[in-house]
Amino acid sequence: MRDLKVVFHLFEQSSRLAKKRAFLTIAAIAWGTVAILLLLAFGEGLKRQLDSNRKAMGENIAVVWSGESSKPYKGLPVGRDIKFRIEDIELLRARIPEANFAGEIIQWRTSLAYGTKAVNSRVKGVHVEWGDMRKHFPVEGGRWLSALDEKEKRRVVFMGDETAKDVFGTTDPVGKLLLINNAPFTVVGVMQRKVQMGAYSGPDKNAVVIPISTFKAMFGRDQLSNIVVQSPKPGQMKGILRQMNEVLGGKLGFDPEDDRALPTWDTVKSAKTNMNFSMGIQIFLGIIGALTLLIGGVGVANIMYAVVKERTKEIGVKMALGAKARWITLPFVLEGLVYTFLGGAAGTLIAVLLVTGMGFIPSQGNRVMEFLGKPTLSPLIGLATAGILGVIGLLAGWFPARRAASIDPASTLRYE
Repeated sequence: MRDLKVVFHLFEQSSRLAKKRAFLTIAAIAWGTVAILLLLAFGEGLKRQLDSNRKAMGENIAVVWSGESSKPYKGLPVGRDIKFRIEDIELLRARIPEANFAGEIIQWRTSLAYGTKAVNSRVKGVHVEWGDMRKHFPVEGGRWLSALDEKEKRRVVFMGDETAKDVFGTTDPVGKLLLINNAPFTVVGVMQRKVQMGAYSGPDKNAVVIPISTFKAMFGRDQLSNIVVQSPKPGQMKGILRQMNEVLGGKLGFDPEDDRALPTWDTVKSAKTNMNFSMGIQIFLGIIGALTLLIGGVGVANIMYAVVKERTKEIGVKMALGAKARWITLPFVLEGLVYTFLGGAAGTLIAVLLVTGMGFIPSQGNRVMEFLGKPTLSPLIGLATAGILGVIGLLAGWFPARRAASIDPASTLRYE
């Protein structure tokens, strides 16, 4: 207890004599803390925004197109077109019940008209389940297509938000009649605005969707443009796609191991790549911030070394009078830790205020914010910064303290 009192007394005495030096040291650490927290917050915000934009197309899904065979199968030659139809969806649902399947047929450049306004757009015929799988959520006042719409081949349409704006302007489209190739359809819903990072036939906002049964009756087509598959868990997707190839391979006549028969975009697999990319950005920004903070730590250490140098004679006298080694070293270590803590606390407060202020900037309609996201401070960022600050503060005080403790009391009498 006596040693602690002595250490704190010596630290208090030293800090009172060098207030300007203490302020500059704390300011250097504060600046480094602000830098690392802001960089990590921007990295975290970008990571979350990219993940949100990726998931806007659907979670745990794969898109499968028809291709052509590249391997012989049961006497059948290579180079055959592999085409699946609406009926194949029921077969897949029956054989692989743990997964969700929905078919999609696309009609390009189709005339849409309301009053005197006419545009060309994509029209998609889809199964009802497709809406949840592809996150087509309606704005308030509207709805998605229903099972009854599909069963009764109703002429109802769900519109992408941009297409609805192009056709109807500021008028609420829900309940209005839209002419699709001069056939009247009732608008039952408009998609909520979403930021999409991935798309395979153009952004969802620029298309309209009708029941697949209505599409078949209207356009006379039952050959699917693609199949959307959704697995219950990310780890199950690979197995489900393998089963799908086996089921369709037996029906359509191709080798299940033929990867060209059914070209597939597995978003679960690509999500891992995107996650590694985001993590790489975070690590890169974290390293830059840590180096900036390290510069502040070097400044603290230099100041501590300067203190040791200017107090060499004083330290020698204390040691000659019987001062213990820890009475010499611990005040320097404590000084480095306290300066680092105060600078870190000030920097953290400034960073939190800046991040909170940037959080009030509206992101909707702001293309930069919609892509980069808003800076976000997470508990993990706080712990990482606190750990770096603690290490820097300890090292900044420890090495100068060791130098102070190694001073020969006799040699200090000749020191000027």
